Amino acid sequence: MVGKKSSLIPRSVQTASGRISYMEQGTGPVALFVHGVLLNGYLWRYQLAELSDIRRCIAVDLLAHGDTEIAPDQDVSVTANARMLKEFIDALNIDQVDLVGNDSGGGIAQIFAALYPGRVRSLTLTDCDTHDNWPPEAFKPFLAMAASGGLRGTLDAMLSDKSVYRSAQALGPAYEHPEQLSDDSIEQYLSQLVRSEQRTRDLQRFLAAFDNKQTVAVEAQLKMLKAPTLIVWGTDDMYFDVKWSRWLADTIPGTRRRVEFKGARIFFPEERWEEFNKELRAHWQAVQEEAA
Repeated sequence: MVGKKSSLIPRSVQTASGRISYMEQGTGPVALFVHGVLLNGYLWRYQLAELSDIRRCIAVDLLAHGDTEIAPDQDVSVTANARMLKEFIDALNIDQVDLVGNDSGGGIAQIFAALYPGRVRSLTLTDCDTHDNWPPEAFKPFLAMAASGGLRGTLDAMLSDKSVYRSAQALGPAYEHPEQLSDDSIEQYLSQLVRSEQRTRDLQRFLAAFDNKQTVAVEAQLKMLKAPTLIVWGTDDMYFDVKWSRWLADTIPGTRRRVEFKGARIFFPEERWEEFNKELRAHWQAVQEEAA
């Protein structure tokens, strides 16, 4: 997992939902990258580094994740995060984005595109929460652990012994090659979540707010979504079966292409960034030519 060195600069902007942290690189039309649960904008470092020649690439930290600062009673559901993205691009005076989502971020991207279709130049969805398939069965034990009060202890254990994070009982199944994930990457993802008791509580509230009614509710709008859409899916994902990529392709009329990465797992944007970036470049080029 080695790419061109990035010159990412942490930034933040105030919105009604809180002070939203993000990183950006490049100039041109904006591409907005949305990560999923337990991670942050660092997931997209290879996209920001390698695609900054054709896009102003922005990776946001969701509510209850990364360096984003929120009020203790702030709604942190996926729908609230979709609203936050609208506030976020408004605050940065951005009209339209090429929206890219993974995991929970893909569910949030669907809700954003359904609620604010005019703000989406193009959409790219990777393995993610879809319709009534979330939380996925394989993630329910983690949710139960968090609900029973074990979240802080689990996060501390994964930080003190990185092999726990990479294990089959934790995040190992999300990676094709978990042994190749660096200790530094794990620190980047988890350290902010335990910086204070409030941050851990915010994550716990994010997990407790998992409810597929939020994605089911936008099915009708997705069926009218004309934004040019690319769907890229790993075929070895225990959380989100490849059949859900077909559901999305059949549901979203703007779908232009559906791609399967054989053997890939949910966090392939980090592991197979070269293949994925190639698909993004081709998709954005086709969108540009179509609009010309």
